[in-house]
Amino acid sequence: MSVVAILGASDNPTRYSFMALELLVEKGHQVKLINPRLKSIAGHPCVASLSELKDVHTLTIYVNPEILEQNLDAILKLRPQRVIMNPGSESEKVRKALGQQKIEVIEGCTLVMLRTAQF
Repeated sequence: MSVVAILGASDNPTRYSFMALELLVEKGHQVKLINPRLKSIAGHPCVASLSELKDVHTLTIYVNPEILEQNLDAILKLRPQRVIMNPGSESEKVRKALGQQKIEVIEGCTLVMLRTAQF
């Protein structure tokens, strides 16, 4: 399965990013977690920034548009094949910039995609 990075990973089980982590692992994906305040979540190590990652197929976003835009350069350098902007994270600026670099952008819900075999 592919490497999936979660920007905005949370250790709170009620947060959608935590639920996505669990479901991604359950479905056999390798996960990379980005959270500058945590060392690990549910036994999976966290990195502080996107710049610490490489070879990511899918980046799924769980941060607000302002934080997402602050990470735009790092996303462009990472060059994932696709970026999923979960509800509340959408940014037209980021969508356009990624599209110009031929990075697929999906505005959707990772959890729904995983549960309906659209991932």
